[in-house]
Amino acid sequence: MDVKQLRALVTVAEVGSVTRAAELLHLVQPAVTRHIRSLEDELGVALFERTRQGMRATEAGLIMVDRARRALTELERARAEVQPTLGAVTGIVTVGLLESLADLLAEPLVSAVARDQPGIELRLMTAYSGHLQQWLDDGDLDLSLLYNLAGSPSLNAHPLVREQLWVVAPASAGLRADHPVPFTRAAAHPLVMPAAGHSLRTLIDEAAVRAQAGTDIVVQTNSMRVQKELVLAGHGWTILPGVGIAEDVTRGTLSAAPLSEPDVWRSIVLAMPRAGRRPPAVAVAARELVSQVRAAVREGRWPSAQLQASGEGVPDGGEP
Repeated sequence: MDVKQLRALVTVAEVGSVTRAAELLHLVQPAVTRHIRSLEDELGVALFERTRQGMRATEAGLIMVDRARRALTELERARAEVQPTLGAVTGIVTVGLLESLADLLAEPLVSAVARDQPGIELRLMTAYSGHLQQWLDDGDLDLSLLYNLAGSPSLNAHPLVREQLWVVAPASAGLRADHPVPFTRAAAHPLVMPAAGHSLRTLIDEAAVRAQAGTDIVVQTNSMRVQKELVLAGHGWTILPGVGIAEDVTRGTLSAAPLSEPDVWRSIVLAMPRAGRRPPAVAVAARELVSQVRAAVREGRWPSAQLQASGEGVPDGGEP
């Protein structure tokens, strides 16, 4: 098993075609076919099903593709670290961003790292907190923003920000930032909610119990964008972090107010694996991400957010 075989495996799985994979790898088609067949012979299993629609990975193939992709990423990381430019920090860093924070943080983070540490290649992944935590545990991320994580056996959590949840309604409802909305008033309307099992939904359900309020949930979704679109279309109200609706409120497409009775807050943390060596590039990216979080709060671009004192520092480039 060698690197050429692994690259062929991953590329064929991604594009679904030996011909297209050969073009991307700058190889002739028989060479790509040979790499795949030699892997299948070595492993004793079929990695692809040959169909009229193209190459489709088998269950064994999917497992191998996942592991091969990680192996290739680690090789790229090692190459970047052992061939540094004198005096520069180099390497590949994969960062997880909560979907609700991507618009706020992604571009400033990329710009700052490109300006100050051009030898670092950032790879940004956005998802919900549960998915990001799983990717951290699986080794697919180097660091990530998560919420409501006090710690875990595999991760260190560094508190950064407390953020209040807001009630969100059509602009015609006239909700205002200086007039908090009690949970019972929000629950009197049909609600567009995050899907059950989502961490945000858990916070909302707990608030409903404390408020002793029943809820009329008309639709559930795992997309914040869809939540806002459904509210805009008049299907109901919803509850979201303030950062997720700030631009919509500024544009006047939605109205929103802090949720009250009870107030509901989520805690944003920087999470990093406990085990393993932490490359300098990861430490640099972590510090820059914290810097961008603090700047967003202090400049008023993150509604209802409060910095937490323990978020002032992050681990250095040594052992965690």
